[in-house]
Amino acid sequence: MAKKQCIFIKRYKLATMKQRFFLIFFSIAAYIFLHTETVAQSNAEEWKLVWSDEFNKKGLPDSNKWGYDTGGSGWGNNELQFYTANRMKNARIEKGMLIIEAHKEDWENKKFTSARLVTREKATWKKGLIEVRAKLPSGLGTWPAIWTLADNKLMRWPDDGEIDIMEHVGYDQGRIHGTIHCKKYNHIIGTQKAANVLLDDCSQNFHTYQLKWDQDSISIGVDGNYYFKYTNERTGYDAWPFNNNMYLLLNIAVGGNWGGAKGVADNIWPQRMEVDFVRVYELTEKN
Repeated sequence: MAKKQCIFIKRYKLATMKQRFFLIFFSIAAYIFLHTETVAQSNAEEWKLVWSDEFNKKGLPDSNKWGYDTGGSGWGNNELQFYTANRMKNARIEKGMLIIEAHKEDWENKKFTSARLVTREKATWKKGLIEVRAKLPSGLGTWPAIWTLADNKLMRWPDDGEIDIMEHVGYDQGRIHGTIHCKKYNHIIGTQKAANVLLDDCSQNFHTYQLKWDQDSISIGVDGNYYFKYTNERTGYDAWPFNNNMYLLLNIAVGGNWGGAKGVADNIWPQRMEVDFVRVYELTEKN
């Protein structure tokens, strides 16, 4: 009886070893196959630069590439600044950098001025990779942003989509936010999809803020660290309006519902966002 049990155990162990062998073999084979497919795909495609501004010409921003949003309406967020246009004090190029600068000054019944540059009706994209290398302002009440909106003549917010590539509020120094807004997911109803990452030196050093998106997903990152991803649910326009042509916005807001949630400092102005470059790429097949 003991011998039979021993033989059975040996056979069981042998069968188990064979099963493990085949499991390991097929796992390795599957990995190699999938990895080969991924490598083949990446080798067949490459990112091609399709639009950029290196800010090499001193003076006002290039009017062929940038327009302005102007006014002091509060912009739906109770912001305190008046956005000006073609005013060197608020937006200019110097030493190879775009400078967007917020000042504490009386202007059109507002106590602050700033600038909001836009590519609307000049350059739009519905997929690709956007990279903006920038150094951010700091201090209570500052609210810089790098973001996109749909370039629709009758744009409806949030229905038509917003992608926040970078937002930073001065009362939470060093925390970088990436967010998407649409009809189904937005901050008005508290359902926005977002993530954040700590970047302690964001106001001392330049970092590259990135958006990568196509018809399937949106990824937001900094310096190659993609910390936020939103995937197309394929439930309709309410959750995915991001096939719209999107334009880019760069600005510094002052105060507002979020930026001013803990007040606005009186003695830190002016504050600037410096932008080294803006580059837009699209994925193309290699020749």
